Amino acid sequence: MNKVSSTKNKLSSVQHEGLIGALKSRFEKNMNRHKGLEWTKIKAKLEANPEGLWSLNEMEKTGGEPDVVGHDKKTGEYIFFDCSAESPTGRRSVCYDREALESRKEHKPKTSAADMANAMGIELLTEEQYRELQKLGKFDTKTSSWVKTPSDIRKLGGAIFCDRRYETVFVYHNGAESYYAGRGFRGSLRV
Repeated sequence: MNKVSSTKNKLSSVQHEGLIGALKSRFEKNMNRHKGLEWTKIKAKLEANPEGLWSLNEMEKTGGEPDVVGHDKKTGEYIFFDCSAESPTGRRSVCYDREALESRKEHKPKTSAADMANAMGIELLTEEQYRELQKLGKFDTKTSSWVKTPSDIRKLGGAIFCDRRYETVFVYHNGAESYYAGRGFRGSLRV
């Protein structure tokens, strides 16, 4: 994970309580995403990690609806993914990364998926993580999401994205500099 460390990346007490409330509510409404996990333990972990809470708040503010999808028993970390039904609205119309953004001569998007994720302190989902997410529900049935692209594909100018159509998860390719109103990105965070 890209650690974002700064005193400005802390939540106010109102933001903190609002986020904890939203996360708890989402946790309780979607128990199928995190069978066997206990909210009190997750909350304690969140309370001890202000940087993680800030990143989760950034995920929430941009429409990601983050939720717990796993627990790493080796590290003790809880794993959060963006679980919004469609690609997060506040993260659409972005190209893949900084190199792609700089390569555009005109009609540049405001930013890139990689730059946004880095600024938020999160990672783009990998294809494998995206497929795991799709086992928990039906996501991106109308939109698509950039996913972490293997370096050999990226070196050739491409990037990959995924969506769900016809009850199937599809992986596609595009030039990394492309961007569309219906394509954003989903992130992951370990806390």
